[in-house]
Amino acid sequence: MTADTIVTCPRPAPGFAELFTPKLVTILREGYSVASVRADAVAGLTVAIVALPLSMAIAIASGAAPAQGLYTAIVGGFLVSALGGSRFQIGGPAGAFIVLVAATVQAHGMDGLILAVILSGLMLMAVGLLRLGTYIKFIPYPVTVGFTAGIAVIIFASQIRDLLGLRLGGVEPGPLIEKLPVLWSGLPTANPATIFLAGATIALIVGLKRVRPHWPGMLIAVAVTGVATVGLVLPVATIGTAFGGIPSGLPIPALPAFDLEKVQAVLPSAVAFALLGSIESLLSAVVADGMTGRRHRSNCELVAQGVANIASGLFGGICVTGTIARTATNVRAGAHGPVAGMLHAVFLLLFVFVAAPLASYIPLASLAGVLAVVAWNMVEKQAFVTLLRASRGDAAVLLVTFALTIFRDLTEAIVIGFALGSILFIHRMSKTTAVEARLPFVVEDKADDANGGRGPYNEAAGSDPDVVVYHISGAFFFGAAASIGSVLDRIADSYRALVIDFSAVPFVDSTAANTIEGLARKAARRGVKIYLTGTARRMRRDLFAHGVKPPLVRYASRIEDAVKKARGARGA
Repeated sequence: MTADTIVTCPRPAPGFAELFTPKLVTILREGYSVASVRADAVAGLTVAIVALPLSMAIAIASGAAPAQGLYTAIVGGFLVSALGGSRFQIGGPAGAFIVLVAATVQAHGMDGLILAVILSGLMLMAVGLLRLGTYIKFIPYPVTVGFTAGIAVIIFASQIRDLLGLRLGGVEPGPLIEKLPVLWSGLPTANPATIFLAGATIALIVGLKRVRPHWPGMLIAVAVTGVATVGLVLPVATIGTAFGGIPSGLPIPALPAFDLEKVQAVLPSAVAFALLGSIESLLSAVVADGMTGRRHRSNCELVAQGVANIASGLFGGICVTGTIARTATNVRAGAHGPVAGMLHAVFLLLFVFVAAPLASYIPLASLAGVLAVVAWNMVEKQAFVTLLRASRGDAAVLLVTFALTIFRDLTEAIVIGFALGSILFIHRMSKTTAVEARLPFVVEDKADDANGGRGPYNEAAGSDPDVVVYHISGAFFFGAAASIGSVLDRIADSYRALVIDFSAVPFVDSTAANTIEGLARKAARRGVKIYLTGTARRMRRDLFAHGVKPPLVRYASRIEDAVKKARGARGA
């Protein structure tokens, strides 16, 4: 490959076996050493310690029993890692599902929930086997940021009762508008001991993250507040008083009672589970790719998520998906491959066997504090502010998705947000069409004009094997961002400097800008320098708004200038 390579031909489509081979098989083929086992064991234990309180907290907030959260993490987490297409993915119950699961339990009961989970697993398998996972990338970035922030708000609102120890006169409403007046009316019943435990939990988690970031802050906070509850005989609700504790083992797998009418009733919930599960799991896999420079197999991952959801439902668990925070923890803990996720499930099972009686003393206020921190961390605050400032169109998509998630329905929010993003794209494309007057005295090179108006090819640019120039042609928007980002990522693996020419790009949207920003950060960690050329003033302003600016990347007016700077930087 020369230094001025134009990548226009797609790679040959991989075969069925390559698309659906689990990463576990790939890792074992590469060779699995004792050092790898040790690294995966340490990472698995680290993630299990984080997942233990979190799985119970998410299950309780979803209207299920704490044991069901643990079953989900054990059974679903093991299968996601064993069969999945991501090297570092950690599966289990996720905060994003709390709203949907709670609504399903309230409408259809626990049998209805388990049936919906199994049906969603079948749908996820079908989506993966039909190779439709590739199209999940078409969801615009403002939509994902908006619904994630909306879910975080709803999660926090759902924990207010347990954070304050309120005693309500009836069942707590699900919708936020109906919930807030009921919570307000229950404020006089607030329990000081509950508020103290919830505040102590949050303070411990936040404080330990600052002074001892590698310590399991959530588990330590829950353990300390549990000891305080028993030692001080505090009058607060615990897992024991509310649920009778958790069993010390896994249940026997069984199908829930159902008929055709029940299947039809829970079908909308199953569709919502499958839609959110596919988005959440692939988003988590992309985050892991960004942290490690690896690439996941999206369709294989969805098939694994489907199998995991079916198995979780058979064991009485709730929805399984890829979990971003636990997956990131797995990477930071030094995991080598999927065995870390499998061992995380094994360690959780051992915890259940050994420490199940102790779980009865955990106060619900502590688990509510854990979820309050999770909700705060879920909000991509910097991305939210950046999108509000980037453009009116992106801000509108973001705010509409955010508002619909909170006040209407998550599925509706994603569909309408996607539709608005598509309309915004069509509007931007219409602005790129223009009629340009040419001076009659200029002799144009038609072949060169077909390449986006670039100047004649400079042979000197091809003499440096460490510098590659990549030309992007056409609109760089959310539909093309993933594929272009993947190609750029592969190219950046082999060179010391990457020049990306935007002279033939009419516009970039927020998803594309975020893709370039992520690529630049990964390249910086590898010591690869990124140069951008051919960017118009408006495009540079949009890229700057998303953090694509010096020193992360460097700008040049012409490709020749960028190549010269790259050589000079290397020589220095």
